[in-house]
Amino acid sequence: MGFLKNQFSNLVEWNENGAGVLFYKFQNQEIKKGSRLIIRPGQDAIFLYNGRVEGIFEDDGDYDIESQIIPFLTTLKSFKFGFSTPLRAEVLFINTKELLVKWGTKNAINLQAPGLPGGMPIRAFGTFNCRIVEHNVVIEKLAGIRQTYTVEDVKERIVASLDQLLMSWISKEGRDMFNLQADARSIAKGIETELDMDMRKLGIGISDFTIESFSYPEEIKKMQEKAAAQSMVGDVDKYTRVAAADGMSKGGNGGSGMAADMVGLQMGMALGQQMVNQMNLGGAQTQQGMPAQGAQQGGAGPKFCPDCGTPTTGSKFCGNCGKQLL
Repeated sequence: MGFLKNQFSNLVEWNENGAGVLFYKFQNQEIKKGSRLIIRPGQDAIFLYNGRVEGIFEDDGDYDIESQIIPFLTTLKSFKFGFSTPLRAEVLFINTKELLVKWGTKNAINLQAPGLPGGMPIRAFGTFNCRIVEHNVVIEKLAGIRQTYTVEDVKERIVASLDQLLMSWISKEGRDMFNLQADARSIAKGIETELDMDMRKLGIGISDFTIESFSYPEEIKKMQEKAAAQSMVGDVDKYTRVAAADGMSKGGNGGSGMAADMVGLQMGMALGQQMVNQMNLGGAQTQQGMPAQGAQQGGAGPKFCPDCGTPTTGSKFCGNCGKQLL
């Protein structure tokens, strides 16, 4: 008898071998005498009989189905296992954890933009979180026809509606089509609200929808880079500081000589301009009556005394006869 008991024993469990699964339906519908239910952390187990919910078990652990589960089932409280009478019920395992999903637009979205008659094609990328929030809705809408439901199924449904949602939320409030990243947060929150409302029809909630980046065509990127470069060149002082900082950072890491050459050129230009300014300042001071370097004060006297012919050596009076020289 012990051999037969072990032969009929089985485990009702979900190992979650597949990543990103939201629910899993136990495949063997015959639960035999001696079977045990194993609920792992982050799982709920729902017993179904003839499509109806008999009981929901949320605490993880290892349970004897006959003594610890059946007494809590709605219409199966008095079920007795016999030698050949297994319990014909379904067990639906729900993943209660919040799952992170990456998304990206399948095709470029054409947005109306000033100066671009055909519109501007952009792509967007980001992430969202999803989890099952309504057991009964999931059972009614999905579990009756699906063995499992994964994040890829959620992603497929969401991406199908993203084009229209992006166009709708980007077009609001006259946003700058060339700088959408600045409004990424508010656009994402609006889309998150609409996606959550739609997915809750299936019992699944959407949260933390984010837009990591908008991708523009290469031609638009080049135009933006050119405009930024022209703006920076217009402010020579700013350009010099940025080039110097870039050159020092690259030079410290053994970078190319192009940045260093640019820094040297800019520093040379700045030094040359400083010298010109100083020369102009020095000339202006000389013209205003300030003595230039090496100029003599008060004019030069005779080199020899006109009376006795003695050398004057720059004195105001002759050292021999005392004649005033200046």
